[in-house]
Amino acid sequence: MLTYTTLQDRPREFLAVTGLTHAEFMRLLPAFATAYALRYPAEKTLEGKPRQRRAGGGATGPVPQTEDKLLFILVFQKTNPLQTVQGLQFDLSQPQTNYWIHHLLPVLQHALAALGVVPERDASRVATSPLALEGAPNGVIDGTERRRQRPTDAAQQKEQYSGKKKTHTDKNLVLVNEHTNKVVYLGPTVAGKMHDKKAADAAQICYPPNATLGKDTGFQGYEPAGVLTRQPKKNPKAGS
Repeated sequence: MLTYTTLQDRPREFLAVTGLTHAEFMRLLPAFATAYALRYPAEKTLEGKPRQRRAGGGATGPVPQTEDKLLFILVFQKTNPLQTVQGLQFDLSQPQTNYWIHHLLPVLQHALAALGVVPERDASRVATSPLALEGAPNGVIDGTERRRQRPTDAAQQKEQYSGKKKTHTDKNLVLVNEHTNKVVYLGPTVAGKMHDKKAADAAQICYPPNATLGKDTGFQGYEPAGVLTRQPKKNPKAGS
């Protein structure tokens, strides 16, 4: 069973399952606790009804500590498991897991917003985003894919199949600030079959003035106006 107590002194495993270092986790924890208290006040039940007795009375919940609540939702976001698998890791049934995902996800979103680290979802606002302008307007763009359930419809199967990953996937574009390593922009979810450049053209991202943009060969020919792009060249001797 995964708990904060068992993972806090295991930095490699902690980073692998949450996507955060322990120091980053601890910086997020106070904002998460504040967001939780605002969304679920102590004087009310989890269903929003006035309490008949003080908070803490009765049976202990399956995810009692704030640290474990944050760990639970970070593991779900990082690893994207089936709810049954997530439940097995935290000793919960599938219905309990479903409940806690929907219970905690808005809290995490509010905490990240309070810290000012939520990626921009509107491509037209990237040029003025504080995340993009922090340090210098130098970014790196890439497409990320995650496995999804195989569609039952034959046409959808073809559309969702990624030749690169050899499986059915969903894809998102991600723009990262090269200086801070923070995600500046998260593009809409598209079918895994869509090429990275096509997805970038469709997104119509507005970049800051004098921006530089790192890209890989998946973005060959992607040259936004007013942006200096950088694409690494393959060593011709690498395959020999």
